[in-house]
Amino acid sequence: MTDIFTTEKRSDIMSRIRSKNTKPEIKLRKALFARGFRYRTNDKRLPGTPDIVLRKYGTIIFVNGCFWHHHPDCKIATTPKTNTEFWQNKIKRNRQRDLENYWKLGEMGWEVIVVWECELSHAHDADVVADKIAERLRRKLSPELPKPYEIPEELEMGIAAEDATEYGKKPQ
Repeated sequence: MTDIFTTEKRSDIMSRIRSKNTKPEIKLRKALFARGFRYRTNDKRLPGTPDIVLRKYGTIIFVNGCFWHHHPDCKIATTPKTNTEFWQNKIKRNRQRDLENYWKLGEMGWEVIVVWECELSHAHDADVVADKIAERLRRKLSPELPKPYEIPEELEMGIAAEDATEYGKKPQ
């Protein structure tokens, strides 16, 4: 199947694809900001120029496009039918570079979180993802806190109730 656009038109289209301030990034940043998190964006001093840097939490967030970083088992992560070998090599290089950057950041002491474009595709999804990230980050600062609705195993609790009584009879 041939491309429906001329080479010049395809080049123009591809040149307009952004590498930063994408819609999924902006959605997640707004949701995190609304939860009180402050961050830096696209810090060139760090490997891979992370999308969101939460220095206070020692955490970095990459918002990866499913197509460009080939999200496994995602319907958006398809290989184009034309020039297939080029695209396979390009995506392979992208994934390899991602892994190298994640490893370098880990060696520097950063925790790396990867959020995929498809996880932010619906209007409410950014809130769901931001809530999960927020819980993870708050645990990082206070790891001794129990999970919501969970009673720590080491905490023995007695029964705080009276002995069973039958109604209608006077207690002795």
